[in-house]
Amino acid sequence: MIIELERARTVLGKGTTPPVVYRQLKALSQLLTSIMSARIEGNRTSILDAVSGVAKTRGPGEFDVDEGVEEILNIQRAVDFVDAAAPSEPISNLFIRELHRLTVEGLRREGDRTPGAYRLGEVRIGQSKHQPPWPADVTDHMNRLIDFVAEPVEPQKQLLQTAIAHHRFLWIHPFGNGNGRVARLLTYAMLVKQGFSSPTDYRAINPTAVFGADRAEYYNQLEHADSLSNDAIISWCTYLLEGLASDVEKLTRLGDADFVTEQLLLPAVERMQRSGGVTVVEARILGTAARKTTITAADLTEVVPGVSAKRSQAIRRLLDRHLLERDPANSRKYHLVFSPNDFTIHLVHRLDRVGLLPRILRDALS
Repeated sequence: MIIELERARTVLGKGTTPPVVYRQLKALSQLLTSIMSARIEGNRTSILDAVSGVAKTRGPGEFDVDEGVEEILNIQRAVDFVDAAAPSEPISNLFIRELHRLTVEGLRREGDRTPGAYRLGEVRIGQSKHQPPWPADVTDHMNRLIDFVAEPVEPQKQLLQTAIAHHRFLWIHPFGNGNGRVARLLTYAMLVKQGFSSPTDYRAINPTAVFGADRAEYYNQLEHADSLSNDAIISWCTYLLEGLASDVEKLTRLGDADFVTEQLLLPAVERMQRSGGVTVVEARILGTAARKTTITAADLTEVVPGVSAKRSQAIRRLLDRHLLERDPANSRKYHLVFSPNDFTIHLVHRLDRVGLLPRILRDALS
């Protein structure tokens, strides 16, 4: 299994899906992962509400969202921080405390009185027999964990190192609240450093998808590993590595341009048109964009016959709804936008239909 995952590090760097499409799929995947991480902790925000909340933040002026959405937005900001910092910055106490600050700041129910600071009091883990270390010992335990994370190991052992670090972090439970969310972000950061995920190419593994596949099993495995016995730690590592292997198999499908176009984008456009989200003509425009990746007004002469002003008006309406976006290098070229907009929920339904949506998100579709 480790050998298969090691091969995947190279395979995931390749694919036929156009970069502009894959980047958007990854951005959507990261949003879904943020929703998933929050739902593991009990957040019940629907995907539709989360997408609407993210869309508000992209618009002009001030916005107001409920705390469930704000929690997801915080995780999104922390993921962005990891993507920007993890490739070059060492994973340090400062790095981890910044993850915590970004994750809990501004929250009430799921926040922490001291964002970005290790706890000064005792904590209990809900429904767990494990008692985390005394507050006075937290810094020493975290220093040892940081040293372990930074220790050079052979490539085939990096994922074992990552699995052990995830459990050890939660065993320490260094913060008053938000430990689960930060643990998953830390694990993602380690995978970025190891080349299993990248903001620039087809590597997009995020361990939260593994944990979200079966929330109860995730907690059971963590609880079992808290004994720190060799067998329990091996069981935990096997659980995580098997989950990652399954996730890699799914992710390779997103690197296949034909699969993305024929099984995801075009059916999602059709679903949106059937639900009344776009007109027949608008659906044809979006379908053309899905097939060609980028389009110009001239590509729509058969879809929108008549004078060029009609095509310009149709494009403008889709631009205003953020369903199309101008190409940064050429303002007369446009591409389909996946998220956050009215198209997103239809694309998520397609991800579910083809088996790419983790279990924990299925009831979030309603």
